[in-house]
Amino acid sequence: MARKIDIPTWEKINLTLDEAAAYSNIGVNRLSSLIRDPNCRFVLHVGTKNLIKRREFEQYLRTISDL
Repeated sequence: MARKIDIPTWEKINLTLDEAAAYSNIGVNRLSSLIRDPNCRFVLHVGTKNLIKRREFEQYLRTISDL
C-alpha cells in the first residue's frame, strides 16, 4: 500500500489549481483563464492536467504587484 506524504505547499515545486488558488488567494476560475494564455510561463501541462510552477508563479505575482 502506498503512503501519502504531506508536503507543505511552500516546499512543492508544482501546485494543482486548487493549491495555487489557496496559496495565492486567487480564484480557480481566474487562474484557469491565466493559464489558457499561450504565453503563460508558470503552467506545466501534463496530459490533461495543468500544474502551476510555484516559483514562476510567485515571480509572476511579484511582477504584477509592482505595476
